[in-house]
Amino acid sequence: MKKVAVSQSNYIPWKGYFDMIASVDEFILYDDMQYTRRDWRNRNQIKTPQGVQWLAVPALVKGKYHQKIRETKIDGTDWAVVHWKGLVQNYRRAAHFSEIAAWLEPLYVQDSYTHISQLNRRFIESICNYLAIKTVIKNSWDYTLTNGKTERLADICVQAGGTEYVSGPTAKDYIDEKVFADLGIKLTWFEYADYPEYPQLWGEFTHGVTILDLLFNCGKDSSRYMRHVA
Repeated sequence: MKKVAVSQSNYIPWKGYFDMIASVDEFILYDDMQYTRRDWRNRNQIKTPQGVQWLAVPALVKGKYHQKIRETKIDGTDWAVVHWKGLVQNYRRAAHFSEIAAWLEPLYVQDSYTHISQLNRRFIESICNYLAIKTVIKNSWDYTLTNGKTERLADICVQAGGTEYVSGPTAKDYIDEKVFADLGIKLTWFEYADYPEYPQLWGEFTHGVTILDLLFNCGKDSSRYMRHVA
């Protein structure tokens, strides 16, 4: 049995994103999809004393933005220092700030990125490495992409040698389950409900922020607040 999941890349995603990665054998970044503005591709949320705030990476969007995620370039470099300063300001009191900063800060102040996909994958892989998630991560352009929304996903799974396809629950609105059934692929809907709360700074608990919030506050104990990370 081989489990496969396909999802667009996100910037410093929330814990559920990494739980899905950990639940499968191969995770495919689906950045051949159209780039969408004001979405998770280039931004995410952190907690601050003033409430939840966005960290957004400026993206260069051409015309009416009919461009793929993988084609979307980053506009400038100043954002990296701004984001890191924001993380320091709001998480320096967290119990595991120094431990996480040791490998996270260089991603902001030393490395450079030209495209959103490149940036997202670098951060996703670094976070997976810290959490000891061994899942193979590939790009959608590593595979031949066929026509049809569901047909394409099912065919990617076949090419990857997958026998089970794991999908987020929102895809129920458009996935044709029969396509997977006809290919003998088990279709599983991933659940994000009932995550336990963890020690968190700044007031009322919030689940939907970047996983960096969990890492800064809990360090190696972060897996206790996730379902599929050992």
